[in-house]
Amino acid sequence: MTDPDLVLKKLALIDTCLRALRTRARPQDLEDDFEHRAFVERTLQVAIQAAIDAGAHVVSDENLGEPATSRELFTLLARAGWIGAPLARSLERMVGFRNVLVHGYDAIDLEIVRRALQEGLGDLETFVGAMRARL
Repeated sequence: MTDPDLVLKKLALIDTCLRALRTRARPQDLEDDFEHRAFVERTLQVAIQAAIDAGAHVVSDENLGEPATSRELFTLLARAGWIGAPLARSLERMVGFRNVLVHGYDAIDLEIVRRALQEGLGDLETFVGAMRARL
């Protein structure tokens, strides 16, 4: 059985990151302000990682399957009805973005960072709401 307190802590961390990004992020300054860019990238990374962690706890505790990758966590959550399939696909893309941020596989495309700020925050908020509703 899922430990709601543990998952709720991860969801609260996502809320904190979303609030910081919504109030402080300036997409127009990403190219010219290194410190601001670092704040945005790191805060997005933390929020996405918290979603991965929350998903991993539920998948494990509810015996939803054995994900081969972090992306697959969201597929398993969708199959079990925790989140919708379109949201799962969006979160899977965010995991890929997080991997670029963490591991530096590629140069970070600032248009993708801007898109994450414009579209991804709402998806993370939807994830938080869906998870809280199921808990």
